[in-house]
Amino acid sequence: MILTFFDQFASPCLLGIPLILISMLFPALLFPSPTNRWITNRLSTLQLWLIHLTTKQLMLPLNKGGHKWALILVSLMTLLLTINLLGLLPYTFTPTTQLSMNMALAFPLWLATLLTGLRNQPTTSLGHLLPEGTPTPLIPALILIETISLLIRPLALGVRLTANLTAGHLLIQLISTATTTLLPILPTVSALTTLILLLLTILEIAVAMIQAYVFVLLLSLYLQENI
Repeated sequence: MILTFFDQFASPCLLGIPLILISMLFPALLFPSPTNRWITNRLSTLQLWLIHLTTKQLMLPLNKGGHKWALILVSLMTLLLTINLLGLLPYTFTPTTQLSMNMALAFPLWLATLLTGLRNQPTTSLGHLLPEGTPTPLIPALILIETISLLIRPLALGVRLTANLTAGHLLIQLISTATTTLLPILPTVSALTTLILLLLTILEIAVAMIQAYVFVLLLSLYLQENI
């Protein structure tokens, strides 16, 4: 059987059953269940501090009405962050490299923000389609362009997350393959590629964290426009 670099993005199967759901649910097992020891547990205290800091940053541009979304946005960011970081471990599968999963997260939440704006302030939400002071001949074209840019937002969210993680995994795969191939032939060059691989891994850890934050931050900005 001939394998390709893209086979690492195929969903693992057991007895013909895709295991992507287990891959998505597994990160939840890493978080402790609520107990009285949360106060004395240093790891739980650190997690709570990070969640509090993240919540404060996400809710900063929103008014009190948008604070109702704090639980779902922070939970989404925690899920994406955990899945992205776990996907960097050897012999693991990253569900967020699948466009179908990312679109399943992006589209309903984007639609919820849009419907929230149309329900609470329909005039203001529709007013975003036409900038103030637009010349009359440009009105139809601008409305069409703004509508397309509005409808393409969930696609941009899903593609951005998928493309960044897929590119990083491919680079790690290529450089690690080059390292193992060059080891018996050119040990010095193999050591250099190992250093590059280490630096790339650190970069990918940062990318995994940043992309999870950007995904949720853009959703909060879309929500800000509609509340």
